[in-house]
Amino acid sequence: MKLKMNHLKTILISAGFLIALALPLSAQESVDPFGDPAAGLAELTTDQAPADKSLLDMIKAGGWAMWPLGLLSVATVGLAIYNGFALRPANFFDQEVINTLEETITAGDFDAARELCTNNPGPITNTLGHVLDETLKGQQIHADSVEKAFEAASTKELTGPFVIVNYLSIIAAIAPMLGLLGTVSGMVKAFNAIAAQGMGRPELLADNISEALITTATGMTIGIPAMFFFFFFKNKYGKIVSDITLILGRFYGDIVRSKKA
Repeated sequence: MKLKMNHLKTILISAGFLIALALPLSAQESVDPFGDPAAGLAELTTDQAPADKSLLDMIKAGGWAMWPLGLLSVATVGLAIYNGFALRPANFFDQEVINTLEETITAGDFDAARELCTNNPGPITNTLGHVLDETLKGQQIHADSVEKAFEAASTKELTGPFVIVNYLSIIAAIAPMLGLLGTVSGMVKAFNAIAAQGMGRPELLADNISEALITTATGMTIGIPAMFFFFFFKNKYGKIVSDITLILGRFYGDIVRSKKA
C-alpha cells in the first residue's frame, strides 16, 4: 500500500522526534574556578575527551518525573501516527457509495438506501441510516424532524474521532506542568542539601539542580510537539467535517424533495 505524502510526513516527523530523544546528550565536565590554576592548565593541555551522558543517564539525573514524562512522549508519538492514518478522507466517505445513495433517495427507494447504509458502515452512512429509520417510518414527513435527526446522528458520529485528537491537547498541557513539578522537587532537594550540609559538598547541590533543569526541558520538549500535532490534526479534521456536512446537507434536500414529489 502506497502512503500519501501527508501520512509519510507525519511518520517522518514522529520518527525524528524519537531519534532526537534517543541520541546521547553530551555534557562537558565543569572546571572548578577556585581550584589550582596549574592543575586547570594541565587539564586543558591533555587530550582527554569530555564525558558523554546517555539517555539513560539523563533519565536517572532527572529523577522520578522523567518516567511519566517518558510515557507522555511515547503517547504523543503514538497519537500522532494513529491520527495520521485515521484522519484520512477515505475513512469517512466513499464517493461511489455516496453517488449510489443519492440516486436511490432521488428515486424514492428508501429500502435500498437503508440496505446500502447497513452494508457500508461509516459516519455518513450511519447518520443517513439513522435518519431513514427514525423519520421515514410512515408516509408523512416533516422537514424539521428530518433536520433534527440529521443533527443528532451526525453529532454522535463526528464527535468520536475528535476525542482521540483532543488527547494531544491534554498531553501538551500536562507535560510542561509535570516538568515544573519535577523542577520544584529538584529545587527542594537542593535547598534541603544546603540546609543539612551547607555548601561543603557542591556536587549534591549540582545533582539536584540538574534534576530540576532536565525535567523542565523535557516537559517543554514534549509539550511543544504535542501542541503542534493537536492544531495540525484539528484543522485537518475540521476540513473533513465540513465536507461531511455538505454531503449530509445534500441528502437532506434529496429526502425532502423526494417525499414531497
